[in-house]
Amino acid sequence: MDLFDLKGKNALITGSTRGIGRAIAEHFAAHGANVVISSRKSEMCDAVAEHINTQGAGRAVAIPANVSEDADIDALVAKATAELGKIDILVCNAAVNPYMGPFLDTPDDAFDKTIAVNVRANMRLCKHVVPGMQQRKDGAIVIISSIAAFKGSRDLGIYAVTKAADTQIVRNLAVAYGKDNIRVNGIAPAVVKTKFAKALYEDPEREKRTAASYALKRLGEPDDIAGAALYFASRAGAWTTGQTLIVDGGWSVSET
Repeated sequence: MDLFDLKGKNALITGSTRGIGRAIAEHFAAHGANVVISSRKSEMCDAVAEHINTQGAGRAVAIPANVSEDADIDALVAKATAELGKIDILVCNAAVNPYMGPFLDTPDDAFDKTIAVNVRANMRLCKHVVPGMQQRKDGAIVIISSIAAFKGSRDLGIYAVTKAADTQIVRNLAVAYGKDNIRVNGIAPAVVKTKFAKALYEDPEREKRTAASYALKRLGEPDDIAGAALYFASRAGAWTTGQTLIVDGGWSVSET
């Protein structure tokens, strides 16, 4: 268990009041990390932090923020650092998908919003936490991408483009900061049963067809992704960097 021990580590996890982000926060705390719970709604942050504080070995702190706003990102990192002293682990999980449809038909406002949250916010968060990690010669960054980053899509247009950009952020930062023992990795899930992805499985027939296309014959659950994040954040992943791990129930290797 020492390989996955996060005692003494502090983790900032965006979009952590539900779904994948919440599962990551809960598992990190269970393995000893102090976690920052953050999303737009303060009452949800408070509720999740309170729940973790009754369950986990680590402490949870609620700091609401809208990561589409630079000022909110700046305040989030400043408050997290003031509360915990340092940020050892950053998980960029918050994302939006305001438009479903062909890439060239993306409305301008949806384009700008998707870029702001899915790409720009991740870069700004990393820009804030990397200097401290450099000083300590230790740090882990995990960016939640998507299987959509690796295939063309008729309906996930701009979302898929931003998630592909996230995979390149992972590679760029891994190369730039490996000398400082900062590991940067990504996770690319297929359809996970969360509120965010509900449109992709809420129809029972569509869910059945989708599950049938996966080797494991089921959709993902948030805990399925949390395990991969725990690996990247802990000593277990100490020699892994620049990778985006596809966690898709075997969809990408299945026969069509």
